[in-house]
Amino acid sequence: MEAKRWLHAVLFTFVMVGLFASLVINVSNEEHTHMREEKNKLVSISTTFLWLKKIVSSLAFGDWQFNKVPVSEHPEKPHRVGLSPNTSSCHKSFAKPGFQVYCCPPKPESEEPVIDFEFPDPSVPLRIRKRVHLRDSDYIAKYTRALKIMKSLPYDDPRSFGRQADMHCIYCTGAYNQKYTNDILSIHRSWLFFPWHRMLIYFHERILASLIEDDTFSLSFWNWDAPEGMVTPDMYFKEPFIDTERSETHVRRPKVADINYNFVESNLKPEEQISKNLAFMYHQMVSGAKKVELFMGCTYKPGTNNSCDGPGTVELAPHNALHSWVGKESNRYLENMGVFYAAARDPIFYAHHSNIDRLWGVWKELRNNEPEIVDPDWLESYFYFHNEKSQLVRIKIRDVLNITKLGYDYEKIDHPWLNARPKPSMDPTIARHALNMRHNGYLTTQSSDFTPKGRTLDSTITVKVHRPKNQRKTENEEEILVVYGIDIKEDVYVKFDVYVNAIDATTIGPESTEFAGTYVSLPKGITLVLNEGEVKRKSKSTLKLGISELLDGLQANEEESLWVTLVPRGGTGVHTSVDGIRIEYMA
Repeated sequence: MEAKRWLHAVLFTFVMVGLFASLVINVSNEEHTHMREEKNKLVSISTTFLWLKKIVSSLAFGDWQFNKVPVSEHPEKPHRVGLSPNTSSCHKSFAKPGFQVYCCPPKPESEEPVIDFEFPDPSVPLRIRKRVHLRDSDYIAKYTRALKIMKSLPYDDPRSFGRQADMHCIYCTGAYNQKYTNDILSIHRSWLFFPWHRMLIYFHERILASLIEDDTFSLSFWNWDAPEGMVTPDMYFKEPFIDTERSETHVRRPKVADINYNFVESNLKPEEQISKNLAFMYHQMVSGAKKVELFMGCTYKPGTNNSCDGPGTVELAPHNALHSWVGKESNRYLENMGVFYAAARDPIFYAHHSNIDRLWGVWKELRNNEPEIVDPDWLESYFYFHNEKSQLVRIKIRDVLNITKLGYDYEKIDHPWLNARPKPSMDPTIARHALNMRHNGYLTTQSSDFTPKGRTLDSTITVKVHRPKNQRKTENEEEILVVYGIDIKEDVYVKFDVYVNAIDATTIGPESTEFAGTYVSLPKGITLVLNEGEVKRKSKSTLKLGISELLDGLQANEEESLWVTLVPRGGTGVHTSVDGIRIEYMA
C-alpha cells in the first residue's frame, strides 16, 4: 500500500512540473501568436485547474485513470467575448459574373503575430485635423508626398493604398466571419459603425505620417455640414487625390453637395440646397438623435443569430447618401464611393469619414459627453489593423472612445445647423383636418401591419398608425416611429423618406417639421463565395425614428393616431418591401 502511495506521489509531482512548464510556455507564446489570444489564457488556466482537481481527487480515492482527465467543453471560447473577426476564414467574392473581387490579404492575418494596441505618448502635442478646404499649400504638398509614397508601395505591403482600401472591403462586405461562429461579421448598420471607421482612419493617418517621417501630420475633414464646406474641396481635383470613378455631374465646382441625395437631381439653387442641408443636419444630429440607439445604431451582439440591421441617423445620411452622390452614375454600383467594396479606393473617402468621426464627437458634446454605451459586449469588441511598422494590432472599441488619448483632435468650429430647426409646411391644425377629411373611410380601416406578404414601395404609401398612448411618461422618454421588416430584394441602392401628418409628402423635404427621417441602403456590390458548412442568413432591416420633437412642432401630442407616409426615392422602392409601421417608446 505504501509503495502504491509512493508511486502516486511521484506521478503527481511529475504531472505538476509538466503542467506548470506547459502553462508558462503557453502564456509566453500568447504575446507572439495570434491564434492564442489573451482571453484564451483563461480557458488554458481553467482547463489546467480541472486537471489538477481531478488528479488530487483521484489520488485521494485511489482511482486515478488517464482517461478520466476532464477537458474544457469549449476550449477556444472564453466566457465573455465581444465581436471579433475570424481572420482564418476570408471569403472570395464576385461583383458580377466573371469579375472577381478579392479583398483578402495575400497572407492570412491569422498567420501573423499580433500585438495589443498601446496609446501614443501623451506628452506629444495633439495632431489637429482641420477643414480640408482651408488647408494651405505646404500641407497639401506634404499630404501629396505621403499619398504618392503610399500608392507606390507593393500590394503585399499592408501599408499600401490598395491594402488600406481593401481593409474597408473586407469588413464592410462580410468577407470575415465572426469568431466562434459561421455568421458573417459586418461593421455597418449597427453600433460598430462609428468605432470601426475611427480605427481605420486612425491607422491610415499614422501610416501616412510615418511615410514622410512627420509625426505632426494629420488627416483633414470635409466640412460638408457647413455652408462654406459643402462644395467639393479643390485638393481632390489634383493628383494624387483624383479618382476617375466619380460623378462628373456632382463632383465639380461650384456644385453644392446634396447630403440627402435622393438618387435624382434636386436642381436647387445653391442657397436653397444649403438651407435644406442645414435643416437635414439638425434632424440627424439633434431632433432625430436624442437616444443612443437612434444615433449609434442597433445593438449587435456576438454569437449566432444575434446580429441586427438598424443603422443610426448619420450612417443612413449624410454618410450613405453622400457616398452615392460622389460615386459615378455610369458604373453598375456607383463605384467607387457608392459601393462598399470600392469606396475606400477614392482618397476623398478619408476626408468624408474624418467628418463622420468628428460629428460623433460633436454629438457626444451635445449630450454633455455622457458615455454612449457601457455594454461590455461593445467595449470588448476588437478588430485587427496594421500599424505604421506593418505590425498587426488588436484594438478594442474601448481603446478609441477618447480621441485625445489617441493623440488627435479636431479644430473647433461653429455648427450652423444647430439654428436650422425645421418648421411645419403648413398650419398643423389645418393639415390634420384636411388629412382626416381626405383619408377617412378606406385608409382608417387599413392595418399598419402589412405581414405576412409586406408592402412593396413601388409608390407612396400613407397609413394611419395608432399611438399606444398620447402622453410620454417622462420628459426624457422618446416616442419612436418604427418601420420594420424592411426587405431589400436585390443588392442595389435604396432610399425612402418618412413623413408624419404631411398633406403632400412628395413636395416637401427635411426643411419641414413633417419630415421624420430617411432610410438609405448602399449596395455591397459583391456576392460572397461561402465556405463549406456556411449558410447565408438574410435579415430584414429596422428603421427607428425619434419623433417627440416633431410631435411638439406639429401640435400632435394629444392625437390618438398619426398619418405616416413612406415616399420611395429615385425609383428604388421597387426593390423594397416593408412589413409594417408602429410606434414604440424609448426610455
